[in-house]
Amino acid sequence: MNLGALVSESRNPETMDLDSLSTTELVECFNRQDAQVADAVRATLPEVAKAVDAAAGALRAGGRIIYMGAGTSGRLGVLDASECPPTFGVPHGKVIGLIAGGPGALLKAVEGAEDDPALGKADLQNLSLTAQDLVVGLAASGRTPYVIGGLEYAAQVGCTTVAVSCNPASPIAALADIAVSPVVGPEALTGSTRLKSGTAQKMVLNMISTGAMVKWGKVWQNLMVDMQATNVKLVDRACRMVMEATGAPRDEAQAVLDQTGNDVKPAILMILSGVDAATARSRLEQHNGFLRAALAHH
Repeated sequence: MNLGALVSESRNPETMDLDSLSTTELVECFNRQDAQVADAVRATLPEVAKAVDAAAGALRAGGRIIYMGAGTSGRLGVLDASECPPTFGVPHGKVIGLIAGGPGALLKAVEGAEDDPALGKADLQNLSLTAQDLVVGLAASGRTPYVIGGLEYAAQVGCTTVAVSCNPASPIAALADIAVSPVVGPEALTGSTRLKSGTAQKMVLNMISTGAMVKWGKVWQNLMVDMQATNVKLVDRACRMVMEATGAPRDEAQAVLDQTGNDVKPAILMILSGVDAATARSRLEQHNGFLRAALAHH
């Protein structure tokens, strides 16, 4: 495939004069381009919904969500994966981000790493990939060999696969079970896919992981009730969450959180259902961690 023919690599007629604009005009120009991203993502929502269901299904089956990409796409996957444990209280290793060239590539480009499909396969083999896992290939161009190698191997193992790219009819879209391809148009800075393409991928990843966690019982109403309170700010947030959810005063909320080790979900259940910590925990277990179902328990 001719790289120059890709939407993400072509020149944008609206930004040919970047180097002669005033600073205000420059940022206005970037912002006008960015405004197109949400609409492009909106057009892919039916596919994003399928990806959310696939991700939730993988988690329910005991599998993992595994993102893989090179460069910006790889970094965005690692970012999304690293934010899941503190936000949703999931164990490390439940959502994984792989970047071509390994962790060092997060900080410094590893030349050539993305050009080898065998590396994509090897990185998945090192994770002992199973058919329960979901593999999400990320590539703005949609043709990164590292990602292609990974998706081909995942298909052999029997995994459900998702491709996220910004070029329609890309090789990874053809390979994957579910293809999310927001077409954001040529970048303001030609070929710099950390701009609109990166923003589109970030939006899609936010929806996949957050949506999957909602479907997996990690959210009640719109509260992140499985958040890990690992610092002073988050302990305070946990307390405010319990107050918000139950109407309890701060001292009561704090006292109950002390009994649960700052675990928000059983604390809410204790206050709203009038049960002790042990009962709250076992009731949540009975309902697979879904607070709404545990509250409706009679």
